[in-house]
Amino acid sequence: MKKTIVLALLVGLTTGMNAQRIKLGKVLDATTKGIKALSFSNEDAARLSKESVDWMDKNNKVADSKNPYAKRLNRLTAKLKSYDGLNLNYKVYLVRDINAFACADGSIRVFSSLMDIMTDDELLAIIGHEIGHVKNEDTKDAIKSAYTKAALLDAASSASNTVAQLNQSQIGAMANHFLDSSYGRKQESEADDYGYKFMTANGYDVVGAYTAFKKLELLSAGAKQNGFQKMFNSHPDSGKRAERIKKQAMKDGLWKDPGTVELPKSPLPQK
Repeated sequence: MKKTIVLALLVGLTTGMNAQRIKLGKVLDATTKGIKALSFSNEDAARLSKESVDWMDKNNKVADSKNPYAKRLNRLTAKLKSYDGLNLNYKVYLVRDINAFACADGSIRVFSSLMDIMTDDELLAIIGHEIGHVKNEDTKDAIKSAYTKAALLDAASSASNTVAQLNQSQIGAMANHFLDSSYGRKQESEADDYGYKFMTANGYDVVGAYTAFKKLELLSAGAKQNGFQKMFNSHPDSGKRAERIKKQAMKDGLWKDPGTVELPKSPLPQK
């Protein structure tokens, strides 16, 4: 008798699971179709980006206004709160990762470990590059992709061709997907070109872009050892990008030999 009851329960459970799979499959199919037809405006990108960066600001240690890192970044970007039609805001994350990113809402976040190894001109070159990603709408594409991945986590409520409100869990997932996203080689090259023009337009030393990429090349050589392999696997070759900058600077008569580029043996002073 017990065997019969157990068998009945197993059959019922299996039947329920099959029904669940069929139902979920239909939802996922509807969701995928909805995403393909998703109407995604610049306003949607800005709103979702702000939600993502607000979540990241809450979940990372942010340098306050009295912190040396924040003071340095504020000094470098004092004239860059509005640039090329964009309203920009900046913060420093006090984290080990060597990185910087920009969002479609104009938020730019620089990691303190990056500031430890980059000179002012090198940081400005990186900031210019990130502004290029915003201006070229690469960040819009990235947040759209991150949104769709986060929405798929709750397929039952995301089978829509319009941008829905996300809960906090989904916003966190979207923020992490955004951070894990990478740009194509064409997008990176166009952002490099924008960054170069940004440097010349503002009277900054374009050699800073070259030495920044050379430092990233040195880091990539030891990526397995220093934990940054994932980052460099998703980026074009830094050495080739540096040489491209050098070639353009020589053509424009702006090249000055920086000598041997090395990573600093201790963190650069933040002033």
